[in-house]
Amino acid sequence: MTLITELADVLEAARRDRVAIGPITANHPELTVAQGYEIQDELSRRRVAAGERMIGAKLGLTSKAKQVQMSVAEPGYGRLFSNGVHPADDPIVVSELIHPRCEPEIVFVIGEELRGPGITAGDVITATRAVCCGLEIIDSRYADFKFTAADVMADNTSEARIVMGPKYVVPDELDLALVGLVLEVNGEIETTAAGAASVGHPADAVAMLANWLGGRGEAIEAGWIVFSGGLTNAVALTPGTHVRATFGHLGSVGVRAV
Repeated sequence: MTLITELADVLEAARRDRVAIGPITANHPELTVAQGYEIQDELSRRRVAAGERMIGAKLGLTSKAKQVQMSVAEPGYGRLFSNGVHPADDPIVVSELIHPRCEPEIVFVIGEELRGPGITAGDVITATRAVCCGLEIIDSRYADFKFTAADVMADNTSEARIVMGPKYVVPDELDLALVGLVLEVNGEIETTAAGAASVGHPADAVAMLANWLGGRGEAIEAGWIVFSGGLTNAVALTPGTHVRATFGHLGSVGVRAV
């Protein structure tokens, strides 16, 4: 058994058993970010072999607020799977996860392949069929959401569930950097933000992903959905919590935790 498969076993068990663990770098401080992605790759292969379908990708830690909150200095990339799609009308059952949190994002529905290097924000807009608003439910397998960059990449950037809003807009009709957001928790305004919180422009974030994947011989595939990064700090979901994100021009999306 290699170190990669050993640590993949640890994270797979934490997800399956819904038990928080300490960061894997606590026992392996030499673990690199590149090795973290190798663990993510191994876990992704296992999920596809078990019958899940890869439907897209996600960016994590794209806003300064998120980087400060999570004590990391760079964005990360993860994969989205069919089993994670959650209807907006259905409640989030907290007991099915470890310690879920919720964050609002701008979502890209990709119409044409994006393969780096050299992909620009303009290329992303051209290749995008539509954009919508979304909520990502993250659920780190690490206790207290404490991790290094290598830890979180191994953990698929805390991927758990995604919720997409009902309104789809052609992206060249608006400046996504200027799309405003109001995040409400239990009917009270929690915070506000704009699309620019994701590395200056959400399409720039997606371009970064395409170019990173290109360096690995991969691409953002036609038909994928891409969550372009949380625009605010994540909100903890506990039973009774209701979160609603309202985006200018993109409508609103909400989830209720039970």
